[in-house]
This record gives sequence, C-alpha cells and structure tokens, in this order.
Amino acid sequence: MTTPPATPRARRAAVPGALAARDDLTGAHYASAFALPVPRAGALTAEQWVRAVFEGTPAPLRRFLVLGWTLGLGLRLGPRTSPRHVLGWAVSDAADHSLTLTARSSLVLTHNVVAVEDARVLWATFVRFDRPVGRPLWALAAPVHHRPVPRLLRRAARDAASAGETTPGDGRSP
Repeated sequence: MTTPPATPRARRAAVPGALAARDDLTGAHYASAFALPVPRAGALTAEQWVRAVFEGTPAPLRRFLVLGWTLGLGLRLGPRTSPRHVLGWAVSDAADHSLTLTARSSLVLTHNVVAVEDARVLWATFVRFDRPVGRPLWALAAPVHHRPVPRLLRRAARDAASAGETTPGDGRSP
C-alpha cells in the first residue's frame, strides 16, 4: 500500500488586485487571503470547494464557527439547508471559477471569496466596518479567523484527494 502524498499547507497570500477592485468589495477596510497549492484544483468547482471547507468540517468545529459568526460578530446567517447558502452564508456571486459568500451584521459586512485556478485555491476575506465598533471587534476576531481557514482548506483538499476527486488523470468531481 502506498502512502498518499502530503497535502501542502495553505499560506498567506497577496489579495489579487482584480479581486479587491470588484465593485462589491472595494469598500472593504480589511482584506486577507490564503492560497493552497492543489494539483488539479479545478477538478472541483468553487462551490464544491466552499462546501467542502465549511460543510465538510467536523460537526463540533462547524458549531464553533457558527457561534463565532453569530454571537461573536453578530452575523445574520440564512438557512443552512438552502442551496443558496453555505453554512448560512448567502451565495452572493457565482462565476465559473469563483464563489462569493456574504454575511452582515449591524457592525460589519463580510465577504469570503473562493477562486479556483488549475493548481491552487485562493480564499480571500473582505470586511467592511459599518460602525466604528466593528474595527475593534474584527481586531479580536481576525486572529481567530487566521487559524482555521488554512487548516480547513487543507482538510478539504486532503478529503477530496482521498476520495479521488482531485487526483491527476481522474477528472471526477463529486
């Protein structure tokens, strides 16, 4: 039996200028991105990546995330069972190789954008502070945000690879 290759780590990346210049994202006060190199990343759609990252997460961590979003940031999430939502985040824009999730509270407007390229997945987060207290609130939340995103991306890639969904030459998608 052969051991599958190790899944690379997601690393902080520059937020692509074209992404930051999008009309729905230009007012952001905060932006960060993580990139995960994945052979044949494009074998999965951006929506499949997003669902694998959020919905494929173990239940205790999913509950922690939702509690952090709703109680910590006050985000108003939609129905988790709706096909137009991913773990409560509204799908606000879907293109061929990217998907944007949006959630808001009275303090912040947040977007998570996943862009899929042939050999990498980019996860970018944009936050606009709608009230002055949003800035210190996000300053507390940002370090918590930076810990799970790379790990969740890596877990999704590992799960997809073990299911044979992104293996070279396979071409299947879930």
